[in-house]
Amino acid sequence: MTSHPLPYRATALEACAWLAEQTGSPWTLARLLEQGGLPFVWLDCSEAWAELFHDGVMRYAAPVVFIEDKQHLASGAGDVWLRFTRDSGNLPIELKGQGLRVPLDGLHFQERDLLRLLKELRHPQPAEETAEKAPVVLPSALKGLGREQILMAFAGVGKVDLDQGLASGVGIFGDDGARVRKNSRGGKNSHLWHPVTLAFGLHDVHRVPMAHLKKAFATQPLLREWKADWLESLRLLGE
Repeated sequence: MTSHPLPYRATALEACAWLAEQTGSPWTLARLLEQGGLPFVWLDCSEAWAELFHDGVMRYAAPVVFIEDKQHLASGAGDVWLRFTRDSGNLPIELKGQGLRVPLDGLHFQERDLLRLLKELRHPQPAEETAEKAPVVLPSALKGLGREQILMAFAGVGKVDLDQGLASGVGIFGDDGARVRKNSRGGKNSHLWHPVTLAFGLHDVHRVPMAHLKKAFATQPLLREWKADWLESLRLLGE
């Protein structure tokens, strides 16, 4: 049997091969992400992405932390799409335009994170410690909220004309951004909106206080199904 050593910086294929050898079961990138593996992309300083690099830093590992960027990877995509990450100073940052796309072979996992993951798999937490954790509801399982629902759910969170923004159908992240798709009814106000992506956009672009957004997800019945997704995104971003 061929032994697979664990490199200090393992590619997705190397990480999966090593975990398969250690656990005796097959591993894919999707499973690795689902189990909490944290991927990175090594970036060299450039004028195009200067905002990611603090003074003196010429190269650093940008983590893939945004839940929709991870879903892009888990779907079997042939590249890495970074739309939201942490800069070299470990501060959350939204990438301009359509974000940054790099080849899939540029994705790496750190040795220490894979060793931690293996330890957690071999020594899982007792049932009583995990019983109260809310299940993560991925956005793909939910369609989105309509304009009137969004206006009601985020009423009064900040000084932003959300009604006008939704009516124009313009997204906050990228071209579509928080806009998911049109619902089956059609019509002028037929767009559906991803409330978690919209909330982060309101905070990062329009400076809506995070405390107001957290309160909305904690108290608004319309956002109940999205609360687990919101909390998971906050956890990934260290908020």
